Amino acid sequence: MSEQIQIDTGAFQRRVNKLLSCWKDSSADFEQLNQVDSLLVVMGGQNDDLIYSKTTAIHSWLLGYEFPSTVILFTKDSVTFVTSASKAVHLEPLKRSSTGFNLEILKRSKDEASNRALWDDLVSRIDAQGSKVGCLPKDKPIGKFADEWQSVFEKAQSSKDFKMIDVSASLSAVWATKDDDEIKAIRYASKMSSAVMSGYFENEMSTILDEGKKVTHEQLSERIEGKLDDTKLWKRVKGLEGADLSLADWCYTPIVQSGGEYDLKTSAVSSTKRLQGADGNGGVVIASMGIKYRNYCSNIGRTYLIDPHNSQQKMYAFLHEIQTQLADKHLRAGATCKEIYSKAVEIVRAKDEKLVASFVKNVGFGIGLEFRDSAYVLSAKNNRALQRDMVVNLSVGFQDLDDPNHKGEVYSLLLIDTLRINDNAPATFLTDRVRGTNDMSFFFKDDEEEEEEEERRSPAKPDGKVTPGGKVLRNKNRGAAHDDTAAEKMKLHQKELAKQKQEDGLARFAGEDGEGNASNEKVFKKFESYKRENLLPTKVADLKIMVDHRAQSIILPIYGYAVPFHINTLKNVSKSDEGEYTYLRLNFVTPGQIAGKKEDVPFDDPDATFVRSMSYRSSDSSRFTELFREITELRKSATKREAEEKELADVVEQDKLILTKSRAYTLPEVFPRPAMEGKRVPGDLTIHQNGLRFSSPLRPDQKIDLLFSNMKHLFFQPCDKELIVIVHIHLKSPIMIGKRKAKDIQFYREASDVQFDETGNRKRKYRSGDEDEIELEQEERRRRSQLNKEFKVFAERIAEASEGRVSVDVPYRELGFNGVPFRTNVLLQPTTDCLVHLTDPPFLVITLTDVEIVHLERVQFGLQSFDMVFVFSDFSRAPMHVTSIPTTSLDDVKQWLDSVDICVTEGAVNLNWGAIMKTVNEDPYDFFAEGGWGFLQSGSDDGGSSESESGSEFGSEMDDGQEETDEDSDSGSDFGDSAEDESGSEGFEDESEEGEDWDELERKAARADEKKRRQQGGSDDDEDSGKKGKRR
Repeated sequence: MSEQIQIDTGAFQRRVNKLLSCWKDSSADFEQLNQVDSLLVVMGGQNDDLIYSKTTAIHSWLLGYEFPSTVILFTKDSVTFVTSASKAVHLEPLKRSSTGFNLEILKRSKDEASNRALWDDLVSRIDAQGSKVGCLPKDKPIGKFADEWQSVFEKAQSSKDFKMIDVSASLSAVWATKDDDEIKAIRYASKMSSAVMSGYFENEMSTILDEGKKVTHEQLSERIEGKLDDTKLWKRVKGLEGADLSLADWCYTPIVQSGGEYDLKTSAVSSTKRLQGADGNGGVVIASMGIKYRNYCSNIGRTYLIDPHNSQQKMYAFLHEIQTQLADKHLRAGATCKEIYSKAVEIVRAKDEKLVASFVKNVGFGIGLEFRDSAYVLSAKNNRALQRDMVVNLSVGFQDLDDPNHKGEVYSLLLIDTLRINDNAPATFLTDRVRGTNDMSFFFKDDEEEEEEEERRSPAKPDGKVTPGGKVLRNKNRGAAHDDTAAEKMKLHQKELAKQKQEDGLARFAGEDGEGNASNEKVFKKFESYKRENLLPTKVADLKIMVDHRAQSIILPIYGYAVPFHINTLKNVSKSDEGEYTYLRLNFVTPGQIAGKKEDVPFDDPDATFVRSMSYRSSDSSRFTELFREITELRKSATKREAEEKELADVVEQDKLILTKSRAYTLPEVFPRPAMEGKRVPGDLTIHQNGLRFSSPLRPDQKIDLLFSNMKHLFFQPCDKELIVIVHIHLKSPIMIGKRKAKDIQFYREASDVQFDETGNRKRKYRSGDEDEIELEQEERRRRSQLNKEFKVFAERIAEASEGRVSVDVPYRELGFNGVPFRTNVLLQPTTDCLVHLTDPPFLVITLTDVEIVHLERVQFGLQSFDMVFVFSDFSRAPMHVTSIPTTSLDDVKQWLDSVDICVTEGAVNLNWGAIMKTVNEDPYDFFAEGGWGFLQSGSDDGGSSESESGSEFGSEMDDGQEETDEDSDSGSDFGDSAEDESGSEGFEDESEEGEDWDELERKAARADEKKRRQQGGSDDDEDSGKKGKRR
């Protein structure tokens, strides 16, 4: 474990300098720190009972780890560590990066005398600074190390008259403002907390109540706690890309409360009483939980209303309004904790004076390395001001309100979220915020009771669908909660999704340069020809130009030295003959050059001295000709190899398949796609311990191994209305099959059999009539049913053997629609997690959780088809285009996308997505700060308004005719090969623009023809028109 410890020296450097600068700051936040001459932090042995403390916080903040049995002494210009020799090994690299302060490490040993001398040295350092020593009195270090230091320091304190000053509050102010790495860690933690709450707890709680299971609060809390190790859950969570889930842990044991007994404090515990709420009289369930990532905490809390009374729903909506007002208007940098709490009380008092007594005594606290930072409690007595990039836990609630459903009992309401403080903008929610409290209500009442209540309130709609007013369990119809039409509900939902996308985008790329730029930065590549001088070829002593193919280098004689140059540093080489001499010129890649369409190459130090070119002269023309040929061939092979490596960069080398020792479950006689080399024959697909293996019966060396760890999706497509039955596997990373890479592997069997074909067989010769036809149809149906059953069972066994890594997904044919994702019109079918086409290659698998937004193009009255563009959350991926979707499927497509919570926009014309994505990737944060995807929304809200009205600079480019050629598209976009270029949508461009009248068009055409005749002559007209026809 010790070998894995790597301290971030850059973060240590920045944070120590920040601490020392705050020490010199005379503001009120650092008042205690200004008074001391030195700061002493003592960490004793491991204390499992103490989870949060200032001592562990400062260790995590500076080092990223806790170093037990260590003393850190800070002065205004130095940092001194006293620790064991084994821990000092990990601290030594910090010395090389320390600027602005001195760093010393005093190493303890087993010699008591030398250890005593270390303590005396440390005391003398403290005494040299002055008598006022900063400390953390609430932290009580334990263990032999701490006792030894305490005895030494107490003696010194009595003789030196040291004055101890508590600096805990000042240290809280030092690390209150979070840097980009800290914000990223808290964002990961918040995403995980939100995922457990919405992705697991809601469903589990509703199932328990729905089925009447007898589960206690404590048992449910333990189930929640166990979800931290559920890798299947985290695969479905967006925003956790790059997170190391092994660094996540619970901040505290999840809290679940119901049944009239509620404690809204963070110290509450889950009781051993059963979860209540489904007794027919309603109830309230409160849950709160928090996950920390790299020791940075998050917190989330929700209240769920079961068969609520109308007054309870109104009260919960009012609590949500309080949270919204505080987050959007008052939680700003510069506001004091006291002011924020006072604003909350004012809102409550304006509603009802009596509610103030039930309102919580504080509305949250600072959160980060400590779950609850006592220096930043949002209470009525705290005068500390919030700072930009602080993270707070906003917690609003009402305690012990009278329960209208249970006379003599009380209920409580609680709403908790983790937010980031901004300067002059609303606070950013890091946890998933509640959009409407109606979604937090569950209804169990019978239809008759519900209808009676609805009749008393308002007329009910007979559609029986679940509305935004609540979730209906046991298929019991609550009735419609609103009179809005389905289209209006969808529009409202889409606005909420768009707002959430905007907030998520700002939070995701918040930072100095935007998080998204990191992946787009050019990387300086270093090429090494030889590691040591003795590896050079022996012939270099001749001081002649040499080409070393093994080292991929050219060795040039320069001033009596043999100097190697890697082939990748060479830009080009040229040879020329002048008189009796032959010249060889080598041009190298240097800063400031732009070759062709490629951008300037990044360099480690652009200000260094570079050799741009070198020329050699020789009378031996044949030798230089041979050198020129060798260098050119070496350059070509290097370029080819680099292109191949780039093509195969995402191909993974799978682990070794572990064959099962017992009898393996096999699916016989299946064909693979992509097909293997050689004759097309069926083979066997077998489930082993950690994956699948397909083997060919003709060639044992031909096999396909698929590991469960590399599987992303598993599909089973029945042969209903299809010619084949399929088990399809979509991989996380592509693998090599033969000489081709593949990310989608499919195994299928044909549904029809030649012996039952109507072309004539033995039975057919002796029988005729309708009986024969009926028997054949029955046999066909029986065979198809048997095939479906066999393949489905096998797919389920794969899911079971994968131990939850993948689950079986089946396409919904009834939701399918036609479109052109590549070059052929095919049937696209939604599944639970994807949109797929699996019947014929090339296959299409779009994972819905990877989709940022979907834009519908060419949505106009009179057109028979429209296009659909999938923009992915990974903006470096090219958008996926599906063209020529029938207009009759428009409403169904929009309803499906809305049902899976994907933001949908629409416009009248095709957009230049290459230019759009280039703008987004240049500065994602700036893109979202200027409105993000709002320029797409403005066009769809107007229901057919032109793109020019939407104010989109990308739309206006395409309004001018959309007559870009393939050459224009390639030069202006990195995504020139996308389906948009192949969709053939230019045929509708005349209908999407206003155009000019026929007289004007004829005059323009006549002028153009006359101009061509003058320039080229009349004989070229036919040839030119032929070329144009080809380009169209």
